[in-house]
Amino acid sequence: MADTSQPVRRTVLLASAVALLGLVTACGSESATSSGAPEPSKAAHSSSADPGRTATPGDTTPAVGAAPTDTAGSASASARTDGRCHSAELRAAVGRVDPGAGQRNFPVVLTNTSERTCTVYGYPGAAFVDASGKQLGPDPERAPGSPETVTLTPGKSAWAGLSFSSPQISGARTATPATLLVTPPDEREPLEVKWTAGEVPVGGNASSVSVTALEAGTGP
Repeated sequence: MADTSQPVRRTVLLASAVALLGLVTACGSESATSSGAPEPSKAAHSSSADPGRTATPGDTTPAVGAAPTDTAGSASASARTDGRCHSAELRAAVGRVDPGAGQRNFPVVLTNTSERTCTVYGYPGAAFVDASGKQLGPDPERAPGSPETVTLTPGKSAWAGLSFSSPQISGARTATPATLLVTPPDEREPLEVKWTAGEVPVGGNASSVSVTALEAGTGP
């Protein structure tokens, strides 16, 4: 007679295992949904200073209350000053003659026409030339002095004194220039100023012309 107890026992054990698995699954589902939602990850709270904004990868929005990065201020600061004034940023002019004690004295004025602040330091170059551009007489001599840096904000000026003995008194050989070339300190490109003040000494005794260091303003 065949023994049928083994198949029956296996069937009972299989059914018990299925029931137990279902119970465990049900318990797990109840635990996951009992709070209403899974617990958020810690990354969502890591660095967001704004309670209404969660951090996301690549989020570079500044935190609330953080000091802003003043890139605009840095740019404007660098634009305010950038070293010496260049010829293209200046306009040259010759002021009214200031005669005295046999001398003819003229303020040579450099004005900042740019939109930035720049500086001038030292002596400007100067040369009288005729209508063809030929220089008349030697370069002016530098008068003794103590140069100082002059800061020129847009529209402000610096001046240097251009002086020579009156030719009518000194007896020097003269010529009448068409233009005075003025070269700002440390620059190579001269600025042209129409010369309307008559003859200047170009040779002979007492023919020297002198120029002073630049100082703030437009002249005495």
